[in-house]
Amino acid sequence: MEDNVETMALTQLEQVEFQENPEPRCPVVLLLDTSGSMAGKPIDELNAGLQDFQKALQDDRLASLRVEVAVVTFGGDVNALDVTAGGTKSVPFDAQQAFVTADRFLAPTLDAKGETPMGEAVGRGLSLIHDRKEIYKQASLDYFRPWMFLITDGRPTDNGWEAVADQARTEEARKGLAFYAVAVEGADMKTLQRFSDQRPPVKLKGLAFRELFQWLSKSLSSVANSQPGQQAPLPPVGWAEMDTSH
Repeated sequence: MEDNVETMALTQLEQVEFQENPEPRCPVVLLLDTSGSMAGKPIDELNAGLQDFQKALQDDRLASLRVEVAVVTFGGDVNALDVTAGGTKSVPFDAQQAFVTADRFLAPTLDAKGETPMGEAVGRGLSLIHDRKEIYKQASLDYFRPWMFLITDGRPTDNGWEAVADQARTEEARKGLAFYAVAVEGADMKTLQRFSDQRPPVKLKGLAFRELFQWLSKSLSSVANSQPGQQAPLPPVGWAEMDTSH
């Protein structure tokens, strides 16, 4: 672990940022499926939802200072996006570069192509959260339990995803993060359950991405307006299909 501490040394920029904004942080990683099957209306609605997400968080002053967002896309390749640029420019998988407070977040404009390397994406997200928590600890900054939010209309096409799914479940069981899986039409629900057995995957009602992101921003605002360790009340989920199979 010594090497890890070495790599997590605070940059001068971070030291200044944490001094200027000493608020506790709530990191959220959005894991977004941008594979070929999301082309057309799904990716358009997802992009509109991200725009709503940006505006809602920035309208809440405290959330804009406390919520930190990282976006990881998986469509052919897995990329961490530069969420200060608003396009699809990528940054290294580095917790010092991938996260940005919501006041500086610019919603990316995504396009859809390729297969669905979901296992790699979740693994990258877990590493980003682990490293970000190390940075908070080095800065003596308090933080809320991180969120990981997976949206997909498929199933993993890469090898080794099962081990990553087990890692995600273990991390959630020990309260290291809150893992949410959202299934768009066509997603393999059984596979998604491998990633999160504490909180079963939820099926999106049609292409209600805007409602989904409005819920997510309200939820994160609720968390950000509480204290770390408190149980914040979350708004009702109106964007999901009811499960009538039982």
